Amino acid sequence: VLWQTGGVDAQRNGLCLFAIRCGCGWRLNEMSSKVLFWVKRYQAFIVVLTINVLLVFFHADMGYRSLESTWINTKEMLAIVPPVFILLGLLDVWVEREVMIKYTGEGSGVRGILIAFLLGSAAAGPLYAAFPIAGMMIRKGSCFRNVFIFVGAWSTTKIPLLTFEASSLGLRFMLIRLVCSVAGILLIAVGMDRALSQEEKSNIVALNQDITIK
Repeated sequence: VLWQTGGVDAQRNGLCLFAIRCGCGWRLNEMSSKVLFWVKRYQAFIVVLTINVLLVFFHADMGYRSLESTWINTKEMLAIVPPVFILLGLLDVWVEREVMIKYTGEGSGVRGILIAFLLGSAAAGPLYAAFPIAGMMIRKGSCFRNVFIFVGAWSTTKIPLLTFEASSLGLRFMLIRLVCSVAGILLIAVGMDRALSQEEKSNIVALNQDITIK
């Protein structure tokens, strides 16, 4: 209406008002998309926090115990995760992609399998610390089979665990369990590698790179 009936000043004011509304709308859309991204990314944490708060209100004793357990696990995680990410940063800078592809990529063969087992078995810390390193290996060009082997070795064939088993349960038990674990890790890694299509692997690589950038 201002454009059709008003003068030059009215038309200018109408254009400014339209631009302001468009800018506000764009900013709101951008903010909402960022909020949705963070909510989706940390939805597990939000769900756990919500459950804890509800428990405090409706079942105080259980709620406080749950909060205490959550706080203990959080402190443990905060003590482990920062060194892992420092190690990740060093590996990301020091280890070239070509080197990672050569030793753990598609053409690495038995050497890549042995390196993946060695990296996983020599590691220390809980299993969730292995996943950022596995993501770095994928980003650097390691094949999925060796990444699966690395995660499996981290969870079941760590050297401190083997020494504890040998001293507590006997060398024979440790060796039998180690052979079964290695065989199971290889079977699972090869099976998962073949079960994933090339498109699914490409999506995993793209997702890992996208999360790393953000």
